[in-house]
Amino acid sequence: MSLKKNLHNLSEKIDNLSPVEGLAFLSDLFRGKVVFSTSLGQEDQVITQMIADNFLPIHIFSLDTGRLFPETLDLIARTESKYNTKIKVLYPERETVENLVEKLGINGFYDSVDNRKSCCFVRKVEPLKRALKGNSVWVTGLRAEQSANRSDMKKIEWDEANQIIKFNPLLDWTYEELIAYINQKNIPYNPLHDKGFVSIGCAPCTRAIMPGEDARAGRWWWEDSKKECGLHAR
Repeated sequence: MSLKKNLHNLSEKIDNLSPVEGLAFLSDLFRGKVVFSTSLGQEDQVITQMIADNFLPIHIFSLDTGRLFPETLDLIARTESKYNTKIKVLYPERETVENLVEKLGINGFYDSVDNRKSCCFVRKVEPLKRALKGNSVWVTGLRAEQSANRSDMKKIEWDEANQIIKFNPLLDWTYEELIAYINQKNIPYNPLHDKGFVSIGCAPCTRAIMPGEDARAGRWWWEDSKKECGLHAR
């Protein structure tokens, strides 16, 4: 049976499992073919802890776009040390980035949504496709309450763009549950979260949010869009 046709059966088995149980089930069923993409956000740090502390055979990787906050890069080292694990870091293709900057300018992504999406594609989407190729399950830290366009997601989905099963183990967690778990387990996190940065991406494209603002309001704040970069196209 193809991966896509197997979704219904997987959903029935996973929907009532805890995040750790779901991760363990899938990593056993698709041994060596389950990968986790971490952007070092709070949700992703929780999943990294679950994988590491339970010795689950899930490969962890991250995308360094070349425009990340120093605090984010430092968190990679702190996380590897804390959990005695390795996070594989992938980078965009040098020539493609150079061509993008030559065409749009170093900060050309501010000029239009299309320019910004082109930058996201070169720096994030293309490296992600390389990382996912040949695997069966892609684990993410998405939560339904993060934004309106994520509210109808399911724990197990089919990602058509990458031809892979996507597993969102924390989908139904609230922000309060997330923070309580981080405090309980003493999980390292980005200090920018304590300065009002909820969703953290590239430095030029991320700002702190004001009280009452949507969690994604600090991402690409200068444009009126769905606040997505293309990694989780729907």
